[in-house]
Amino acid sequence: MPYPLVGASSGSVMSEEHHQFLTRVRHLERKHDAMGRGYSAKIRPDGLIVLAPKKIESRISARSVVLFLAAFLVFKGFLIASIGLDGYQDRLAKLQAGSVLEQGGAMVMFADPLSQMIAEKIGPVLR
Repeated sequence: MPYPLVGASSGSVMSEEHHQFLTRVRHLERKHDAMGRGYSAKIRPDGLIVLAPKKIESRISARSVVLFLAAFLVFKGFLIASIGLDGYQDRLAKLQAGSVLEQGGAMVMFADPLSQMIAEKIGPVLR
């Protein structure tokens, strides 16, 4: 608490008012910090100019994540189609016997049904 309560008992009316004051101060401090990262000005229909902090937008869009996951699944499908499912499973078994990092890689690279379906579609194209 940045402003200690001095001279008031915990159950008094003054204490409650001081608590409300501190709550308002904290809200203003958070808004001030947010405005320091950028703000936008808008004119309301009554002509009042209102400043509001800019909303933080993620640098990574949902579309980018979906495209990355799709490319990763196609990559796994390509590996399964080129090596063959048995060879792929053998290599995953070697990864699972390795270090913690290799075991994590084996968990990510497991032959899921979608990757296998993609491999079945890509397989005839590779041959």
